[in-house]
Amino acid sequence: MNQPICWVLTEGHIGMENQAVGIAEAMGLTPVVKRLHPRAPWKWLPPRLWPTPLRAPGAAGDPLVPPWPDLLISCGKRATAPSVKIRQVSKGGTFTVHIQKPPLAADRFDLLVVPAHDGMTGNNVFVTTAAVHRVTDEKLAAASVQFGPRFADLPRPLIGVLIGGANNRHRLTPEITTRLANDLKELAERTGGSLLVTPSRRTGAENEAILRDALADVPGEIWDGEGDNPYFGLLAHADTILVTCDSVSMTSEACATGKPVYVIDLEGESRRIDDFHARLRDAGITRRFTGQIGDYSYAPPDDTRRVAAHIHEMMAARK
Repeated sequence: MNQPICWVLTEGHIGMENQAVGIAEAMGLTPVVKRLHPRAPWKWLPPRLWPTPLRAPGAAGDPLVPPWPDLLISCGKRATAPSVKIRQVSKGGTFTVHIQKPPLAADRFDLLVVPAHDGMTGNNVFVTTAAVHRVTDEKLAAASVQFGPRFADLPRPLIGVLIGGANNRHRLTPEITTRLANDLKELAERTGGSLLVTPSRRTGAENEAILRDALADVPGEIWDGEGDNPYFGLLAHADTILVTCDSVSMTSEACATGKPVYVIDLEGESRRIDDFHARLRDAGITRRFTGQIGDYSYAPPDDTRRVAAHIHEMMAARK
């Protein structure tokens, strides 16, 4: 039996792309990744006003032309208009799944995958506890083997630190970074452990420099962006994981490990993201980082596989 053709459609942001790819992989599919990079006038307009959405990709974007896929998984507001159009021109041949609350009517998609903090329900809405993602037991096992020699001689506990940065709602300032670096150094000294730190593109050069300077004498490493990304290795080997509050995706990925996850507060606030973190704390999945860590357990959210199974069922019922 031929494998269904699956497209993943996003604006190219890695956090969005990983969510869509994660669902495809959980379905046993190898998706074709399409990135929009909208050109003028599309990039200036809300998706509901896009003329001829399939012409939106700019020179850096991927063409949206037939043959149309059997399954289209999109994420991000700008991916909604092309998804709706492909569903229309394929005459229902393409099953469309959109991740996150869309700016268009829900009935224009076959399925919406929406986290609980978006506050959306409906007949074609699948509500998740956290964000869907690519983290699986199999990937963690492979990363454990790959990065085992790299971390083998570091003193325990291994404390993973996932650093995001500024976005529309939160700010990672040099002052916050300095306080965080001091807290991390004290934590490593008090526990006798090591720090495995991975900054993101949003962390910023100044904040990275503060971290490197303050933690220079602490066992562990701060990834410099060179060589193999140790992200999955960090998730696999860390005994405890700290993550900044700005990233729903990184928090969800950390929680998929079943390890203690502590959330680092930043400046600013977001009703949606604050609600997301409150739900995880209330469920006993995460805790606030206040300079201390401890051991605790919980059942990791299994949203990605549940979504994948639901899509399989819906697509099978249409045949």
